[in-house]
Formats: sequence, structure tokens, C-alpha cells
Amino acid sequence: MSEKTPWEIVKLARHPKRITSRTLISLLFTDFIELKGDRLFRDDPSIIGGIAKFQTIPVTVIAQEKGMHTEDKIKHNFGMPHPEGYRKAIRLMKQAEKFNRPIITIIDTPGAYPGIEAEERGQARAIAQNLFDMMALSVPIIVVVLSEGGSGGALAIGVGDYQVMFENAIYSILSPEGFASILYKDSSKAEQAAKIMKLTAKDLLAFNIIDDIISEKEGLHEDPTFGVNELKSKMTKKLKKLQTLNKQTLLNQRYEKFRKIGVFKEGDTHESSTNQSDL
Repeated sequence: MSEKTPWEIVKLARHPKRITSRTLISLLFTDFIELKGDRLFRDDPSIIGGIAKFQTIPVTVIAQEKGMHTEDKIKHNFGMPHPEGYRKAIRLMKQAEKFNRPIITIIDTPGAYPGIEAEERGQARAIAQNLFDMMALSVPIIVVVLSEGGSGGALAIGVGDYQVMFENAIYSILSPEGFASILYKDSSKAEQAAKIMKLTAKDLLAFNIIDDIISEKEGLHEDPTFGVNELKSKMTKKLKKLQTLNKQTLLNQRYEKFRKIGVFKEGDTHESSTNQSDL
């Protein structure tokens, strides 16, 4: 099979027949019970969460859901969460911590909902609070990027001890169309933007932002069986290892993992040396 271009991967990540989080949950877990609401405003259908069993292990599952057909997509706001969705997510994560349940999150969003009502209800704060709180949760967290991981909308449930992407998924600061609109003042140049955005699973693995790539074989839009089984196998092994760690070791490793992202070594340049007269 020939190597796919970044734009081809973008199109596969958005393929209308690609499975959504609901299907992945049904294939990965048993006894899923959905829990709703943020206890402040309402339930946000773009994020679904609850308790389930993974290989007999009780876990908490939190996932972004895009919907499959038009009516379903509208119901789930095309996978773009409001702040109450993120507040629901962190409520369920804290519940998981209380009962010592590992957390599995599934990312699939073009980004957080950018509407006025979302801003009025504290969208930016909700995302920031999730990032802050997830770093301190004392239970294992596994993050799966299913299709699209867009901006802070994805990051809000993206802090984990083991982070994986399906091979035809993307994870980026914004969509290629948005990037092209800013860089080229022309959203039609999205394909050109995708080439330089470093948004594929291979790119993210090279940057140590993710830990593994899940092979899809024919693709999740054709037959999800192979990819789901690959994910299940890797999750089983990793979860067993994470559960052997004491809480402090788990938190220390998570902290170090994120501190190392983007680290570079400075050379002996004039700019890197500071002199008292410069202060």
C-alpha cells in the first residue's frame, strides 16, 4: 500500500462511514451505563460518558460523539462540546478517582463549540480546568484519538498516561481549513496546509506527543474489527502495567511525560547566555 499524504489521512479521518465513539465503546467495553449532566446547567450530548467493564476491569469511559447521520449529528452538535460537556467529563473523572477506576477517554472532535452561548458559560475556563484537574488525577488515564483531535476541544480530555492514535486519525491545533485561512487567507488551500501542520499519527509519534499508533488495515470506515482488536490488545497490556504503579509514581511519570513534550537543547549561542548587564 502506498504512503498516504496528510490530506488523504484528513479525508479518511472524516470519512462518513468511519465509526464514531459510540460504536467503539460497544466494541471495546461491556456493561456500559451512561451517566449524564454536569450538575450545573444541562447534559451535553456531544460528550458521552459512564461506567463500563474492560476485560472485567471496571472503568470510566468518556468520549466525544459526532453522530452518524444528519439528524444524529445535529443532536450531538457534530462532536463539538459546550462547557457543560467538559464539566460533565471532569465530574465523571473525579468520580472514577473516588472509586479507583481507570479512565479511558476517546477523542473525536473538530474542536470545542465556538458559539456565543458557549463563551458566555465559560468555554475557555472549562477546558483549562480540565487540563489542570486531569494532571492530578491519581488513577490511570488512557487516551485514544479515534478520528479528529482538534485544538483545545480535544486537549480537554486528552491528558493521559498512555496516548494512542489510530493510523488514519489527525491531532492538531486547528483544522487544515482554519490553518489555511490564517496562513494563506484562503481556506481552499487546506490540502497545502495539511502538508506542513504535522497532524498525522506518525508526526505526533515522532514528537513524543503520543505513545503508539493503532493500525487499521483496511480502515475503520471499511471494517473496524482489526483496528479495534489492535487497540484492545495494547490497552490490556498497558492498563495492567499502569495499575501496578502506586499513585505518586503514576503522577510523577505523567508530569514528566508532559514536561518533555517540545523540549529542545540550546546550543552555546550568544542568545542563550545571559549577562548581568542584560538584566
